[in-house]
Amino acid sequence: MLNTYIDRGIIKWNAFDALVGYSSMLEEMRYRMGKKERPVLSDDDYEQLNRDLNHAMQEHLEVEIRYFHDGYARFTYGTIRRLDYAKREIVLSTMERLKADDILGLAIQ
Repeated sequence: MLNTYIDRGIIKWNAFDALVGYSSMLEEMRYRMGKKERPVLSDDDYEQLNRDLNHAMQEHLEVEIRYFHDGYARFTYGTIRRLDYAKREIVLSTMERLKADDILGLAIQ
């Protein structure tokens, strides 16, 4: 008698994902629980940030901007193309627009 084992492939793992949407619900819950409140910057921090922004724009320097979005601090890179004072936005060379109120920090590369 010949032993003819047939692998069931991915089917054998279906029992671990029997509840439809359970994995995505857990992922969403972890995301929501990891959210933090927006950090509050001091007047000195705003002044330094303003000086760094103007210097980087005038000298066309690459910057790393730390900003707050949806409960998390995120990072982006680029050179500053324009400071839009009317809309309170910063336009980067990557065509990304950041609200001035969301910016937490700036590092000149």
